[in-house]
Amino acid sequence: MATATEPVTSREVLTGFGGVRRRETSVLRSASPGRLRELIAARPAGGLVARGAGLSYGDAAQNSTGVVVSTAAGAAIRLDRMAQTVTAAATTTFAEVLHRIVPAGFILPVLPESAHVTVGGAIAADVHGRNHAAAGSISAWVDQVELIDGTGSLRTLTTAADPEGLRATLGGMGLTGIILSATIRLLPVESSMLRVVSDRTADLDATLSLLAGSATQYAVARVDATAFGAALGRGVVDCADHAGLADLPAADQRLAYRQRTPLQVPALPLPLLTPLSARAINTAHFRRAPVSRSGLADIPTFFHRLDVVQGWNWAAGRAGLIRYQLAVPAGAETVLAAVLENLRRNNCAPVLGTLMRLGPADGGPLSFAVPGWCLAVDIPAGQHRLGQLLTWLDMQVAGAGGRVGLAEDTRLGEYAFNAMYGPVSDWRDARSRLDPHGLFQSDLGRRVGLC
Repeated sequence: MATATEPVTSREVLTGFGGVRRRETSVLRSASPGRLRELIAARPAGGLVARGAGLSYGDAAQNSTGVVVSTAAGAAIRLDRMAQTVTAAATTTFAEVLHRIVPAGFILPVLPESAHVTVGGAIAADVHGRNHAAAGSISAWVDQVELIDGTGSLRTLTTAADPEGLRATLGGMGLTGIILSATIRLLPVESSMLRVVSDRTADLDATLSLLAGSATQYAVARVDATAFGAALGRGVVDCADHAGLADLPAADQRLAYRQRTPLQVPALPLPLLTPLSARAINTAHFRRAPVSRSGLADIPTFFHRLDVVQGWNWAAGRAGLIRYQLAVPAGAETVLAAVLENLRRNNCAPVLGTLMRLGPADGGPLSFAVPGWCLAVDIPAGQHRLGQLLTWLDMQVAGAGGRVGLAEDTRLGEYAFNAMYGPVSDWRDARSRLDPHGLFQSDLGRRVGLC
């Protein structure tokens, strides 16, 4: 029976969005700050980590030897129109924030692929969007983070009050404390529509050239990850800017954010994603796209394509999906080609390849981005020699001065992590101060040697 200093937990099987690592663990749900302090005071064996929406592909929000906590819903979203900021609880989703701020004429400066990502999860992963080259990651826009540290104390982290603690928490994968809320600066917009220009590219050189030459605020390529030979790296590049009122007919001038009802992928006994179906999906997307077109798109249509189909992450079957997300500096484009070519050559059925430019690395020590390029490919797990192939690709990425993203990772080891991120001594110093007992732990953190 639990004591007053040992909050009640339940045993649950948790996994990341990719469904690769299923682990039973103790879970404390909807915990108030008071209950969190009780848990911290009890110092549970195996430590604890906070969990948001569980949309990381990997095991960043899993703690199979300890406790996983979800915080209780906090105060209502607070919009400060004069300061152009929004303050929201860590459990608040991007969709909920957008519902509040878009009608007021604002947008979050960085939007991830899914609107269901929570504010706390986005900060812990230092998420980036399709405008990283211009706007950086979310860490560039966070004014304040409120968290409970490893002693149970409530801290308010700002660039003035605790810049080292703030930097360590931005992209810190939840290992510096439990985020309760954050204040984020906003961008003003005249409408909730975007002007989008889409162009089909014949190969990787053309895709990279179009992305590099784009002067728009947002630019992303959907790459055919199954193409080979002269067509390697072909894709469809979308470039967009926010539309002003002068660009729109009267019917599209209102400010609104409305999510669409997603399609549901039915549960099937056999996986939908195979080398043959992956090739068919990528080819169909490429051929269906016009050589060039322009038009208008609303916020969910342009930014949140992962939300269109619910349950698609289970299309690979019980083995799940691995997201291989890498960043390499400008000048290391041959690594991008090597990743695409080797995945195809080994018949790994890659789907949903995305490519975008990255700007300055303005995040914390564990933040993913380096100035150059980001490639992310979803691959059905459990394929023959996939692990060996990705380990070899890790070394190509590290050798070029690049990184594999921690938020989506399920397999990186300590050696490869150190080769990519270095000793991260500044982060470790800040973590030791915020969490002197090493209480905050996760499966990811132990796997790469962070805790």
